[in-house]
Amino acid sequence: MEVAKRLEGIGEYYFSQKLREIEQLNKAGKQIINLGIGSPDLPPHPDVIKVLQEESAKTTVHAYQSYKGSPLLRNAISDWYKHWYKVELNPDNEILPLIGSKEGIMHICMTYLNSGDKVLVPNPGYPTYRSAVKLAGGKCVDYKLSEKNKYEPDFEKLEKGKLEKVKLMFVNYPHMPSGKLPCEKLFKKLVKFGRKHNILIIHDNPYSFILNNNPMSLLSVKGAKDCVIELNSLSKSHNMAGWRVGMLCASKERIEEVLRFKSNMDSGMFLPVQLAAAKALSLGKDWHDKINDVYKERREKVYELLKLINCDFSTEQAGMFVWARIPATYKDGYVLSDEVLYHSNVFLTPGGIFGSAGEKYIRISLCSPVEKFEEAISRIKN
Repeated sequence: MEVAKRLEGIGEYYFSQKLREIEQLNKAGKQIINLGIGSPDLPPHPDVIKVLQEESAKTTVHAYQSYKGSPLLRNAISDWYKHWYKVELNPDNEILPLIGSKEGIMHICMTYLNSGDKVLVPNPGYPTYRSAVKLAGGKCVDYKLSEKNKYEPDFEKLEKGKLEKVKLMFVNYPHMPSGKLPCEKLFKKLVKFGRKHNILIIHDNPYSFILNNNPMSLLSVKGAKDCVIELNSLSKSHNMAGWRVGMLCASKERIEEVLRFKSNMDSGMFLPVQLAAAKALSLGKDWHDKINDVYKERREKVYELLKLINCDFSTEQAGMFVWARIPATYKDGYVLSDEVLYHSNVFLTPGGIFGSAGEKYIRISLCSPVEKFEEAISRIKN
């Protein structure tokens, strides 16, 4: 059977392929230490699990749910945004719970893109932006981010290009993979750019609580709802990656538009998961401080590992990864990654999977216990 043309140029997700290779190496007795994928290894708060257990035991919670999500969850998201981001969101019509923010990226692309429409995509950036645009029939237009420009868009250069068919622009701060933190000045520039050129700015914001004391939302900028959709998630901030709980926040008009597509794609989230998510969103600063203390300890070990393989890195990064420039003696991050994998049985992510601008980098996840990092360091030394 011939597959649809929309899959042309869409390869299997890199990590999906690499995990199969790692599985085969493990079967051969290699015991690979995987420091590549950002899947939190810590559990959610015990009270969150308790809510899920208690609610799941009820007989009245197993039916289909509203496409717009439980009012209790939408109110919890609204309170969360007001408390942490100082952003007012109407829980009735400016919030759309999602089965993970990754799905939201596809919802947005399918809602707004026609064949040939252009989308500004960060390079380096999250690979799903690119694949979602292509699957929806759109065309990716890279905008390069680099250490030189502090991983911020060059707006002057963008405005010299042809923007007439550009409908969307994906941005992501704290930036993945570089860990670059946002600032108010950058966010104001993004909103101004979107409004001036009638471009919808899609801000992907899942890392704002990890190793960062100042969570920010692009929606905090005056007039942002005119041109911004923000995606957020409990995957990283609350250790709930496998629970698949995300959210889309925007103006009433944008919510209604995306809901037209989403309501034809899923039938809502399991109610006990929504109620547990609402509990997670009520957690205070103590929760985030506790998680970040763990990541800080792990990050010190990552710094030690990176120095061992002669990589350069900034200590001003946020998020659950460390982004590092490889030594000039290596052609690209793939070569270094494979050398460490095959000689030391340790997997590090090559930066090239995030775009051509990441080819001279590697990325290490903080989602492993300190003991794993110590073992990885020992193997590489040997």
